[in-house]
Amino acid sequence: MKANIGIKQENINKAVDALIKVLADEFVLYTKTRRAHWNIEGPDFYNKHLFFEKQYEELDEIMDTVAERVRALGHYTPATLKDFLELTHLSEELKEKNDANGFIKELLIDHESIVIYLRENINFIANDLQDAGTSDFITGLVETHEKMAWMLRAHLN
Repeated sequence: MKANIGIKQENINKAVDALIKVLADEFVLYTKTRRAHWNIEGPDFYNKHLFFEKQYEELDEIMDTVAERVRALGHYTPATLKDFLELTHLSEELKEKNDANGFIKELLIDHESIVIYLRENINFIANDLQDAGTSDFITGLVETHEKMAWMLRAHLN
């Protein structure tokens, strides 16, 4: 059933298109963070293992809220790995070394990339699509990813 929430269906569809790309990015970033958690080695193994666990748990919550926002707008979410890989603008390939600094650099780049994508859509969704709710929602995601990026960046002194 379509949502009757005072926004043109065409505009809802465009907002959802942006949101499902965010969901795909979140899923790929979640997977990469899990990989870091599972494969970290070195003298700081335990601390980094726990750090990456905290990050992927936060990403898991983000994914759920993005999917729920899509559903609140009356659409279904993509939910296959194939869909996510087609929709994401991130790469699932690890380009850095398989160590703490390599994982952190890779994840930091992805968080910052998501922040840029979200920020580019805030005003478009609010002003052009007349969807203040989704605009506000992704503004919150910007703040969350900025904090997560800061936490990663703090490890790279």
